[in-house]
Amino acid sequence: QVQLVESGGGLVQAGGSLRLSCAASGRTGSSVAMGWFRQAPGKEREFVAGISRSGVTTGYGDSVKGRFTISRDNATNTVYLQMNSLKPENTAVYYCAAARETYYSDSRSSFNLWGQGTQVTVSS
Repeated sequence: QVQLVESGGGLVQAGGSLRLSCAASGRTGSSVAMGWFRQAPGKEREFVAGISRSGVTTGYGDSVKGRFTISRDNATNTVYLQMNSLKPENTAVYYCAAARETYYSDSRSSFNLWGQGTQVTVSS
């Protein structure tokens, strides 16, 4: 069964950095576009970053542009999210997701496989 497993979350002070990893079992991790979403308590799950299968196309939510970077290593079926200059409002559970297709998307409906999430907490 195909699975996505996130890691790298934790507690960090404002201004600090974290790198999240998403390991995909099977061929999923290298055969489709991938994305990161997050959900804070009481809020809707929102798009953070996405990357096409090839890695050529990437995109970001407006609130993280210039601070977060998504990348992938198709040889190891792993997707990364480098998060710099973290702010308390970035506190959320971060989810890795695999899309149905190979092209980049920022729409939640394009993704049909989700990880269990990893908690990121940014203290002020």
